[in-house]
Amino acid sequence: MNKIISPCISICKTDPKTGFCYGCARTEQEKKTWKDINTSDKWKKNNLYDIQNRMKGWQLETFKESYENKLREGISLYKKFNS
Repeated sequence: MNKIISPCISICKTDPKTGFCYGCARTEQEKKTWKDINTSDKWKKNNLYDIQNRMKGWQLETFKESYENKLREGISLYKKFNS
């Protein structure tokens, strides 16, 4: 089985109003759950779906583009162009 890659795209700032990360739209608790070795692949897949449903417009498009790059090349676009 393939490992499910974290949705972190290296833009780690939390919106103070919503509590969602500007880059990946996860909450702090969701970020912790991703790091927990006991978290199931099913939960991770569901969370990937949930976070993309939180995003709209340019945020969703840039997330998808950067996450696809991370899956393909192992690095987010932010890290690729800012390292």
